[in-house]
Amino acid sequence: MKLVIGSRGSQLALVQAHEVRNRLLALHDGLVIEISIIRTAGDATTGSLRSLGGTGVFTKALECALLDGHIDLAVHSLKDLPTQMHPDLALVATPEREDIRDALVGPGISSLSDLSDGAHVGTGSLRRRAQLKALRPDLNILDIRGNLDTRIDKATCGECDAVVLAVAGLNRLGWQERIGCYLPLSQVLPAPGQGALGLQMRPDHPGRPAVAALNHAPTLAAVRAERHLLHTLRAGCHAPVGAWGRIEGDLLALDGLVGHPEGTQLLRAELRTSRACAESLGASLADALRTQGADDLLQVS
Repeated sequence: MKLVIGSRGSQLALVQAHEVRNRLLALHDGLVIEISIIRTAGDATTGSLRSLGGTGVFTKALECALLDGHIDLAVHSLKDLPTQMHPDLALVATPEREDIRDALVGPGISSLSDLSDGAHVGTGSLRRRAQLKALRPDLNILDIRGNLDTRIDKATCGECDAVVLAVAGLNRLGWQERIGCYLPLSQVLPAPGQGALGLQMRPDHPGRPAVAALNHAPTLAAVRAERHLLHTLRAGCHAPVGAWGRIEGDLLALDGLVGHPEGTQLLRAELRTSRACAESLGASLADALRTQGADDLLQVS
């Protein structure tokens, strides 16, 4: 069987696609796998994600390539994949998750307190902005975007004092030594799906069982809860919403957060339930955040 994997052309996206390719080849004899680079709207412009509408800018072109048969499998960073997918596509596997934390990267940075008063910190994420401003109201947050190396360069060349990046991407690229400090989950919750890959196909594709073998059940339960939280809040992938799902013994736990972009208000809630009830857990946590005023905060963003 031959499979064509679709991927964005960034260094990180290609590393992720090759990781999936290698794992599939290790599991299944007789597979022939090619990787096709798909240019997305997020790659084709330098504007902010909010100016592009945010949702789907890194994934829609890959989904179109799946639908027209140009590719057989799309490898997404799951945090970029909208919770409302095309009805003719399916999320067939989520491999075991990488580190879900965020990190500060910048010269001489070993903790958040190392940043001077009024320091300039780069991130295009409202979620990160809200939580950092809540911790350090003095910080000046710069709206930046680009590939990981581009964003790191902004800190090393002095355009900003530090940038906030996902640890998962740095780990996958082997750039752990560039991390100045990890931001603990008690201070900064990740985006829903952060650190996880989403493997998307047409539901009737004959290669679906082979790809589904890469699924990691604890990761799937966690990200289903996180994504359903986001879906129930009717918030996009780039809204100021944080979520952390994980298995605790026989239970599935979920922490959620909705923040004001300026950090003036953070709403938090936490719930636990059976592992089999991931979607209802996400919905229940969304309701708990709504009772605190989450809808009003999301309108601000």
